[in-house]
Amino acid sequence: MLVGRDLFAMNEPNRTGTFPSEAAPLAGLTILQIIPSLDAGGAERTTVDIAEAIAAAGGRALVATKEGRLVGELQAKGGVWLPFPADAKNPATMALNVFKLAKLCRREGVSLIHARSRAPAWVALGAARQLRVPFVTTYHGSYSGVSSVKVLYNSVMARGDVVIANSHYTADLIQARHPDQARDRIRVIHRGTDLSVFNAGAVTATRVEALRRNWGVSSHEQIILLAARLTAWKGQRVLIEAAALLRNRGFKDFAVVLAGDAQGRTGYERELDALVAARGLEGVVRRVGHCTDMPAAFRAASVVAVPSVEPEAFGRSAVEAQALGTPVVVTGIGAVPETVLAPPETEAFRRTGWRVPPNDPAALAEALGELLALGASARDALALRARAHVETHFSLETMIANTLDVYRGLLQR
Repeated sequence: MLVGRDLFAMNEPNRTGTFPSEAAPLAGLTILQIIPSLDAGGAERTTVDIAEAIAAAGGRALVATKEGRLVGELQAKGGVWLPFPADAKNPATMALNVFKLAKLCRREGVSLIHARSRAPAWVALGAARQLRVPFVTTYHGSYSGVSSVKVLYNSVMARGDVVIANSHYTADLIQARHPDQARDRIRVIHRGTDLSVFNAGAVTATRVEALRRNWGVSSHEQIILLAARLTAWKGQRVLIEAAALLRNRGFKDFAVVLAGDAQGRTGYERELDALVAARGLEGVVRRVGHCTDMPAAFRAASVVAVPSVEPEAFGRSAVEAQALGTPVVVTGIGAVPETVLAPPETEAFRRTGWRVPPNDPAALAEALGELLALGASARDALALRARAHVETHFSLETMIANTLDVYRGLLQR
């Protein structure tokens, strides 16, 4: 099984900026990715990035999905949207979808199917076996569940001819939970960041100022940003409690921005609003909804917080913020140690961010206070280290090269 530091080193760009096993052109080949919808999220963004890369390599990039705000971008970048009820979870509907997808793939001449979520993966597995085409899965999350039924349902993500894990943490989970299915087929490919977009020099002051106005943040206020959908495990409550501690310690002129969709979790929205009111933070904490300009959001922030109370399978926000040179404080569980360098694994002078224990508002407040008080020279040095770390390990080019290499290897069998 290709996991651990050996594979991590193998996937790194060399000093000339090229990548090992550069993927051959995909001219004449059709690759289909399937995902429930194309709304905001790491899996959805990766789908669009890979579709663009397939098209650039001369292949046809199909995406079978219900709908989503990224469909337009997919099409603009050379991908083809195939409307498909990929979000269906009813077993009878899924069984019918196997035949629908097989028919669609036969009509389009699909050479390989790549699934990025569990329900559509079962459909894709059935269709791929019918058509005898390669089947790839990407394990984007930790997929919790201990019952035998849930373990079986989750196991489809370990049944690909190649199983892509988005971190070494995820790879270890797959191997531990699904050893019979995964066997020696796991390959670690970290989520890639477009460093031309997440680049401080590419984000204009106008974009940053527009966001600050939209969020109602004054020019003298420092922003602590949490960019994640509103769900309890992302740690919004922990950050609110930490903000109250910061204020009680005498910190002033800061704003906490919670940027992310509630996705129908109205009860959690009310809970957050009640906590803000209870802590007297109505003028400090702002829920701003989905943000379409994340580079400007990270650039506007003085600190980006990722206070997840459950393990992150990767941690895209921390990587993107580091690419822009914005200080980050993250929970030190899950895949975070792969994305943010910090003691004790790294000397303090080499750190690229701060790590704190999960569900610990006091520790989070302490780290936030240190970062808000960081001097200009220390902040600039931290930004340079963080950017170099992302460039070395988490570039979009590395992810694309390694994913297309997976496709090529399967198609040449």
